[in-house]
Amino acid sequence: MAKLLGRKRRTHSARMGLLPAGATLISAIEGRDDALAVAVADGKKGGVRLSRAQLRAAVGSLAKRLVAAGVKPGDVVSMVQTNTVEFLVSFLAVGQARGVAAPFNSAYKQDEFSWYMEDATTKLLLLPPEGNDRAAAAAEGLAIPAATLELVAPAAPGAAPGLRVVEVAAGKAGPRVTSAAAEAAAESDAAPPAPEPSDVALFLHTSGTTSKPKGVPLSHANLAASMANIVATYDLGPSDVSYMVMPLFHVHGLLAGTLAPLAAGGAIVLPVAGRFSASVFWEDCARHGATFYTAVPTMHQVLLERAPKDFPKDSPPPLRFIRSCSSSLAPATHAALEETFGVPVLEAYAMTEAAHQMTSNPLPARGPRKAGSVGKAQGGVSVAILDDAGALLPQGEVGEVCIKGANVTKGYINNPKANAEAFTAEGWFRTGDQGRLDEEGYLFLTGRLKELINRGGEKISPLEVDGVLLSHPAVSEAVSFGAPDPKYGEVVAAAVVLREGEEGGEELVEAIRAHCAKQLSAFKVPGPGLLFVTDALPKGATGKVQRRHMPAAFLGTQ
Repeated sequence: MAKLLGRKRRTHSARMGLLPAGATLISAIEGRDDALAVAVADGKKGGVRLSRAQLRAAVGSLAKRLVAAGVKPGDVVSMVQTNTVEFLVSFLAVGQARGVAAPFNSAYKQDEFSWYMEDATTKLLLLPPEGNDRAAAAAEGLAIPAATLELVAPAAPGAAPGLRVVEVAAGKAGPRVTSAAAEAAAESDAAPPAPEPSDVALFLHTSGTTSKPKGVPLSHANLAASMANIVATYDLGPSDVSYMVMPLFHVHGLLAGTLAPLAAGGAIVLPVAGRFSASVFWEDCARHGATFYTAVPTMHQVLLERAPKDFPKDSPPPLRFIRSCSSSLAPATHAALEETFGVPVLEAYAMTEAAHQMTSNPLPARGPRKAGSVGKAQGGVSVAILDDAGALLPQGEVGEVCIKGANVTKGYINNPKANAEAFTAEGWFRTGDQGRLDEEGYLFLTGRLKELINRGGEKISPLEVDGVLLSHPAVSEAVSFGAPDPKYGEVVAAAVVLREGEEGGEELVEAIRAHCAKQLSAFKVPGPGLLFVTDALPKGATGKVQRRHMPAAFLGTQ
């Protein structure tokens, strides 16, 4: 087991330690001016590299521009960018300007962008240099101003990078980031604004099973607490380098892969494609000295499959550990990862409402890793197992996993019913997951009380899929559900009852799937062979469709 202690940590100067009291997002990019903050792994061109001083300068310039343009404290600025330096600058600048960042999946359809922007009360949309036609059209339809943002290389080594901002939709009102005042502010020597810990910094939607997606506000204090928990769990420091492959519009990539290592004084490396690419993964990790990466099981499985030809076992990157989160990691995959890559694999448990991490398996020096367990509560997080009435259950008994901590949101936006259901009188947040704690405090998840479909870490609301299926003129009843999948854990499946007089068949099934593809992102569409036409759906005594019985009825699984 010696090899599973991980590669030797490179020596470094004094650790930054935990974040100070009153920390905000901007605390994550403090530190030594010349220390590397972010690099783009482009082997052919050398790639973009920004020091902490350069990153702070770019963030401060955009923050001043946003304030001068009319962004006020609490205003929501939506972002449609992949894993790029522009995303990082935009996100941090919105926070520094005391705005609220609302990042979206760039693969959304126009109608999805419209719904999410309207629900978030978006005041401004920021787009990548190449734009996004669907998002821009949605913004124009809602009269929301939109602009592209592009990083301009520094004029000289060590100089601050520039930002090229181009307006693509004016909107009827709202911030004008290309106005003369905004341009002047961006170039001024004035100090950038300073956010408050209580300011909401991030607004995300979490899918629900009984309603539309719920809005989750996370404050600077929530995010700072989560960063501190993650830093402490993995002993992150200035010598650490995170290779960032998880999408930044999720808390997984944003907190564990990006903000936490930055807060520890370390650096992050972004793939040049702006997303996970197995073909360059190990080359990038080795060239940039990655000390860890965090990913979903689907990505781990792809890397395992390609390991015989891709993994540089004779000169591996200096990984200390591999982190897995957002979806259950099969014990067999856990064992194969450790055997193949020779470092500890630490499975964690997280959710949006907790600003990501709640539990994790520890580093080897701090305790055992237990395959099948998502580890122990870390940092300032408390975990309890409660019964339906909210009473604490004895160790070992199965019940609902509940949490407390400074990282947990104070509640959903404009949704008192959801808040009443989610929080107990004692302040515990109900995760909707079922589990038990062993004698050492390790959490084992045993099922989901909620019915979200978890496709490789991407949470999908079945009601959203149901609604699109029911909008097809041939469909009378519809219910979607998760189907087991060896690569993604779960994929979307569905069953429909046709209207009287409609004839089933492959042609109609494909027409219904095509109908879904016009309104939903590809990962939400029922897969080939997973859209069933039936005479009746499983229902209970009250006539309510029993979604939990669908896999057994149509797939022969429980």
